[in-house]
Formats: sequence, structure tokens, C-alpha cells
Amino acid sequence: MVKYEVTVTTSSLLHATTTNNIFMKLVGTDGESKRTWLKSIRGTATLYLGAVSTFSVSCPTSLGKLVLIEVDKKPLPLFPEDAWFPNKVKVRSPEGDDYNFPIYRWIADSEVHLFREGTALRILDDNHHLGKYSREKELKLREELYRWDVYKEGIPHCIKAEHPLALPSEVRFSFTKTSEFLLTATTGLTELNLKGLAFSKKKWTDIDDIRKVFCNKTTDISEYVEKHWRDDAFFGYQYLNGVNPILIQRCTVLPKNFPVTDDMLFLCGGKSLTKEMQDGNIFLCDYKRLDGLKANVINGKQQYLMAPLVLLHKTPDDKLMPIAIQLKQTPADDNPIFFPTDSEYDWLTAKIFVRSADFSEHQLNVHLLRTHLLAEVFAVSLLRNVPMVHPLYKLLIPHTRYTLQINFLARLLLISPSGVFTQFASSGGEAMITIMKRSMSSMTYRSLCMPEDIAERGMEDVPNYYYRNDGLMVWDIINRFVKGVLGHYYKSDAEVSQDSELQQWIQDIFEHGFLSQANTGIPQRLASVAELVKFVTMVIFTGSGQHSAVNCGQFDYGGWMPNNPISLQLPPPSTKGKTSEATMLNTFPDVNTTVQGMSTMWLLSKQSSDFVCLGLYPEEHFCEEVPCKLISTFQGELEILSTVIKTRNKSLEVPYTYMDPALVENSVAI
Repeated sequence: MVKYEVTVTTSSLLHATTTNNIFMKLVGTDGESKRTWLKSIRGTATLYLGAVSTFSVSCPTSLGKLVLIEVDKKPLPLFPEDAWFPNKVKVRSPEGDDYNFPIYRWIADSEVHLFREGTALRILDDNHHLGKYSREKELKLREELYRWDVYKEGIPHCIKAEHPLALPSEVRFSFTKTSEFLLTATTGLTELNLKGLAFSKKKWTDIDDIRKVFCNKTTDISEYVEKHWRDDAFFGYQYLNGVNPILIQRCTVLPKNFPVTDDMLFLCGGKSLTKEMQDGNIFLCDYKRLDGLKANVINGKQQYLMAPLVLLHKTPDDKLMPIAIQLKQTPADDNPIFFPTDSEYDWLTAKIFVRSADFSEHQLNVHLLRTHLLAEVFAVSLLRNVPMVHPLYKLLIPHTRYTLQINFLARLLLISPSGVFTQFASSGGEAMITIMKRSMSSMTYRSLCMPEDIAERGMEDVPNYYYRNDGLMVWDIINRFVKGVLGHYYKSDAEVSQDSELQQWIQDIFEHGFLSQANTGIPQRLASVAELVKFVTMVIFTGSGQHSAVNCGQFDYGGWMPNNPISLQLPPPSTKGKTSEATMLNTFPDVNTTVQGMSTMWLLSKQSSDFVCLGLYPEEHFCEEVPCKLISTFQGELEILSTVIKTRNKSLEVPYTYMDPALVENSVAI
């Protein structure tokens, strides 16, 4: 008889313990063991929270190279069946070889579960008949667990589930995450001391009243915003480093529907508009996706949503200053172009309408569509098409953590008919899906790849663009890591082309994420190692750095409502000279709309205590030396970048932290 030493590590997650009997079969190239009850010397349960438990499995002869293990569990008599979360199993053979079996999932039933040995294997390398069988069995099960659904036509597809608990257990929130999320969601108004205002449909009559509510909960940046929201320089700064840093583009020719002329402007430095455009100092923000939409009705009152055009000028002292604003797309006598030389409240009101439009553009396109919905598509396709043993699965699975449940909750609590966004945003209701459809129709692969997006928008050399500076460094570090890992497993372009699991993954993304639209530039097949590396870099960056950049500053920049109104309830001025502070206050959303927006942005910006930062991999999916060394190098480079960013931020009036790797989450988890 020969003995195999089996070491089982149970997760430290709450409720990971099992009182059920655990059975295991070892399967090797030369045979398999009997189904063996894993029991301690004393015969008592040892698979408790955080335990590392060792057992022995005996066989008549050596099983050869271990390929997989079969695990099942049965409840004790008179005891209920429970759920168990094992992290991993390590087996030492009689020959002294160690085999690692990553699990990292809940086992809640009495079915037999197959887990492959941890060495990453493409389907091309998986020559053992049991390996191919286990791949097929796993993917067949996953196709049933992870089914596509259509939430609304014209936007990316999502996972099919009737409620959060119907999601597969392996992708649901931890107990800690669930508790904190529900607590924050239910106590958000209380925590902000806003509960007494949540049902008030009154208008604001004094800016100081807004300030009193705001001061109940602030951040360093939100306090800065409250002091500087009227400043032109800060208005321009937000296009570079606020929550929507991807709209602005260099302007070399004015749009025909934005008839600004030299004689209308007084530019810093005395130069003409034409000359400054030639010199690359003029920038445009165009909200054309919002044109012609029917705005929401809130508290029984019609709301207003504009589709502005904004012209900005980079001054000799490197500030980005707004110089012209047109609030509707079509020039007309009742659609004046506003300038900084107009009256204080004409100009301020124009900027407020722009900031409100930016709220909708940011939330529905930049944030929801381009990070949350795409991350869900990447995750579902991975979980449906790529087995656990595949190197792509091992590389990407940490970047799917909590994404499916947070998106399900977004559909349930934010954009459903009774959701906060639907009820309280000017673009809620009919406009919401239209904006996402329009955004979807103009989204391209190049715009999702940060280096190409920056170049296409002509933003390579704009000063003080910390989103770009930090983001490009994060992109490059991710890219080197991905290139190293995938280059270890794919030695030629032919190996990429011949990997059927990989090709099915990208095909599902093209079909269900980008709705089979070839004009997006999204590949339908991956034909080379370089193409694979670029696409996977984009996937990881979208769910980590990009999501952090457009999510984590929501309360910083939106907590002070006048800087980021969720809705506006008077039409924009059609002639100049008739605005005042009273007009501005009457234009702002009602009290209840304001506090609902503040509470939601507080919830969406709050970091969970089980936050996992970019590059940290608590689950050990890779076990080979090369990828493990690459992970260590990846983490080291991210730590260096974090130090560089923190040092830089000490000298900034407004620190830019959203791309600091220490503060960037590994996945779309909030």
C-alpha cells in the first residue's frame, strides 16, 4: 500500500466551516483511489473556518501523475446539509511530488465536483482523456449556471438571474460584503443625517441651506469642491481629473453647429481663436448624445436635460478655462452662446446646465456602460467558456470578483422602474436607455484602450492631466504582466488561433457584449499573441483602473450638489440678463432629489472592508514558478507607482488618487 498526504485549506470567510462528511477520490494517469472519507485521527470534523487539515488516502499502488480530484460531501445523520468553502487541496505523492488543486468556491450540495491539478493547461496541451472529460463536464455545467439574458435591447447582455441569491454561489458577495453593502444602502440617508429631508419636495431657497446638509458628511475633496465650484479654472480642471475625464478632445475645427467667432471672445494672452486652435490650445466637450431626449418628470414637475457644447482654452499658465457654452445642439436666437464676460448668473447657470448634463453622460455612458456592463460581459463569457485549468481563467478570475452581483443590484436598485436613478435623475425614464443605446453605437475598441483613446482625442501633451499620466502607467504595468503570463503559455500565434476555448470566449464577448457590431473594432477572433495580450490588458484595465477613475470620485465631486446636479427643473435661459441667485436656486433639484442623489453617490463611493487592491491575489490559482514570479514583479511595480503618485499628490492642491494602485480595486465590485 502507498499513502498520499492530503492537506485541505478551508477559507476564512464567515460560514465557510462544514460539519458534513467530506469524501475525496484521487485520479491519476495510472489509476484512481477509492472514494475516501476524510476524517481526522479522532474522527471529528476539522474543516472549520481557516483550518489547514491533513488526511491520508491509501492506494494499492501509485496512481502516477495526478490529474484531478473528485470531491463530494454528505451530512451527518440528523444534521442539515451545509455549505463549505475550501480554498485549495494539496496532495503529496509517495514519490514526494506535490500537486495543487485550487478550488475557491462554495460546495453546497451532495454532487461530485471535479477539480483539476493547478498547472495551467490550454486545451491544446490537455492530452489525457480524463482532462478532456473534466473540461467538457465543467463547461457543460457552467453553460447552465451562467446563461445570457437581455435586460434591454441595444445594450450589452447580462447574466440571467431572478434575484441575487439565484446567482451561482461562487460569484456572490461574501457575508462581510453583503452586510456592509446592505448597511450602507439602508442607513445612507441616516449616516448623512438626511432622513428628515428624504421626502421633502420643497425647493431650495438659500445656498446656505444646501451647505448645512452637505456639511453633515464631507471628504477633503468635496470640501474643496464646495469652495471652488463657481471657479472657471475648477470647471475646466474637472474635464481632466474629475469623474468624467474621457469626453474632452482637442479642437482644430469648430463644429458647424457651434458658431463661435474671434470677435466674441477675449482670450488670455490676446491671441485669436483661430491661432489658438492652430497651436493646439482649444478643446471641445460635446454632449450630442443627450440631444432631443425627453427629460424625466420628478415630483410631478417636468425636468430639463440639455446637450451642450463647451469650448475650453489652455492658457499660458496651463489652466483649462471655459470660453464659450452653447446649451443646445442647434443654433437659434433662443439658444444663446454664453461667455465668461456675461453676467455672473448667466455664466454660472450655463455652467450648471453643463455639469448636470455631465452627470448623465458620466453615469450612463462612462460609468455604467463602459465599465460595469462590459466587465459583466467579460466575466460571464469567461465563466461560460473557459475552464478553471486554463491560463486565461487563472489570469482573469480575480478581476471578476463581485461584478455579477453588483450589476444585478444596479439593475434592481438604480435603473429599474423603481430605482433611484429612474426616479430622481433628469435622464431617468425614457431617456436612460436611449442614452446607453447611443453610447453603445459610438463605442469603439480603440476608445477602450487608453493609449489609443488619449491619442485619438489629441490629449497626449495636455498639462496637469493626472488621469492620463497615472492611467497610462497603470496600463503599461498591466500590459507587461499580461504579456509575460500569456507569453509563457502561448509561444506562437498559431497556438492562439487553435485554442477553441479562447476563441469561444472572444466570440461570446463580440456577440453579447458588442452585439455583433463589426464597426466597433472588437475582434471576433484572436489571431496572434499580441492581439490576445492587448485585449486581455483592456479587460483587466477596464475593470480595475478605469472603473476606479470614473467611480471612486462620485461623492468627492457630486456630494456638493450644485457642482453635479442630478436633475434641473427650470429650462435654460433663452435670453441673457434675466438670471439671478433666485433663478439658480429654483433651477436646482428639489430637496428630496438632492439628498437621494447625495446618498446614492455616498453608497457608490464607499470602499468595503474586504476590498482587494489591484495586483493582490488572495486566491492562489497559479502554482507554477514563472507566473508566480511575474505576479510578484507586477505587485512590485504597482507598489512603486503607488509611492510615486502619493509623493506627487503631496504638492497638488487637489490630489488625484483614483489611479493609485493601492486604492484601485481588482474588479468592478462597487
